[in-house]
Amino acid sequence: MANVAMHPDRATDSALTAAEIASLALSLAHLGAGPQAATARRALKSLLDVEVHDDVVAGTLATLTESLDAATADRARVVAAAITEHRVVRLCYGDAAANVTIREVEPVTCLVHRDHWYLVGWCRMRRGVRAFRFDRILAVESTGLPARPRRADRYLPFQRRTKAA
Repeated sequence: MANVAMHPDRATDSALTAAEIASLALSLAHLGAGPQAATARRALKSLLDVEVHDDVVAGTLATLTESLDAATADRARVVAAAITEHRVVRLCYGDAAANVTIREVEPVTCLVHRDHWYLVGWCRMRRGVRAFRFDRILAVESTGLPARPRRADRYLPFQRRTKAA
């Protein structure tokens, strides 16, 4: 999937970055199934309306523009607020092997890959960047503690890195 999206009728200076697309999609995902949510998802779908010949990209675009189930949407609201407010969240997280841990995470952004939403942030327990699948987050709460502001574009995969001068 490209790192920017442009509406076909707009100039190139109105391109959205991958971080902006992730932010918009997360905001839309937890809106539910109301009329504004449906309209907003159609707008995002039209913005991302591209000829897709790749199953991974097609699955990702579908996940970006579908509403989340109620429990996941509740967790997404907590995560979205923490990202906006630069607050640390406490996750009860079950990994792929069903090991459950409690972690404090400085959330940076969310992304979608195939059929899954991920929270991407700085995990204080692991002292590094980690991605947490939303469907494996068993519970999430804001700690109220301030998180260090971090640039989302540095936490998204497939981003070009510039060398420090």
